[in-house]
Amino acid sequence: MMFVEYFIWGAWYVTMGSYMPAALHSSGLQIGAAYSALAIATMISPFFVGLVADRYFAAQRIMGFLHVLGGILLFLVPMISNNAVFYWTILLYSLLYMPTIALSNSVAFYQMTDPGKQFPWIRVFGTLGWIVAGTIIGSFKLEQSPSTFQIAAGASVLLGLFSFLLPNTPPKGKESHAPGTEAFVLFKDKPYLIFFIAAILVCIPLSFYYGFANNFLVELGMQNSATKMTLGQYSEGLFILAIPFLFNRIGVKKMLLMGMTAWILRYICFAYGGLGANEWMLYAGIILHGVCYDFFFVTGYMYTEKKAGERIKNAAQQLFTFATYGLGMFIGTWFSGYIDDKYAISTNQHDWRHIWLVPVYIAAAVLIYFILFFREKKQLTVNQ
Repeated sequence: MMFVEYFIWGAWYVTMGSYMPAALHSSGLQIGAAYSALAIATMISPFFVGLVADRYFAAQRIMGFLHVLGGILLFLVPMISNNAVFYWTILLYSLLYMPTIALSNSVAFYQMTDPGKQFPWIRVFGTLGWIVAGTIIGSFKLEQSPSTFQIAAGASVLLGLFSFLLPNTPPKGKESHAPGTEAFVLFKDKPYLIFFIAAILVCIPLSFYYGFANNFLVELGMQNSATKMTLGQYSEGLFILAIPFLFNRIGVKKMLLMGMTAWILRYICFAYGGLGANEWMLYAGIILHGVCYDFFFVTGYMYTEKKAGERIKNAAQQLFTFATYGLGMFIGTWFSGYIDDKYAISTNQHDWRHIWLVPVYIAAAVLIYFILFFREKKQLTVNQ
């Protein structure tokens, strides 16, 4: 279940920014808008899952329905030649797909006796699914091909049908509040509020990577770019193993600072890298994804859980996801699209150095803000 769940996402999401200019002659703003669809869905899906799915339907059944319907939509995507229709189709698909992330987690958690220890070993198959999708697409040079959506569509229908065979995960019953809202009490804690604002802002540099990194590598002429971008997922899987150890040894502030510093280094590598003598910088920028993502976002989820405590930890995680992959990515996708257009020389040629320096400046500003204002007095620890 986890393998195919993230295989679907990895099959079309990474390379959509390369497909759109080739097939639809899309502008940077149109590419950014398409990526913002997933951010919109991220903001809406917790309410759908928490207020509808969790209350009335077995998780595996609604997940099956959503994946089959989503697969049908993805099959239609290659037939679209209009950017506006493409955007609305991706938005509708995203509204179907994003709730399945929470639903697949619910199915997994319901079967576990010790989710804290068991879930990471299940979730890692999601990362493997993403890696395999990227490897297939890169190996067959499909970065700009409609086949990416067809592969994702087939996998979606397959997982949809398979979902009906998963163990029963009954509805949880009524909740008296909108998901995540009871975690607003955390904003009374000044260190957490400072971190929360930084988390939203750092999603702007993240949007540049998700939306335009593959198109950047394709324009440079890098072969098998989608496969090579999976080095970021290998890096992510490796560095995540170090997080519990480092969280206890060096503390949350230093880990978050290391994550933000990695964002700056990554985009400097992209700004000044290229094929030939500086090709190592392109690989460094990709591999730094593990530090960028794990040391800020995974650490951020752990920090959020420790600050929230047992009673509201689920609500706090929902709120953090809403703010980062929802609000932060929504701002970032539109802004990165605007910057891509600003430095576009033609449809298939950009001044990438100036494009990548923009997230360098933003990440540096967030880093300075965090150094100046974040003061966490308590020493937080996690079980290793």
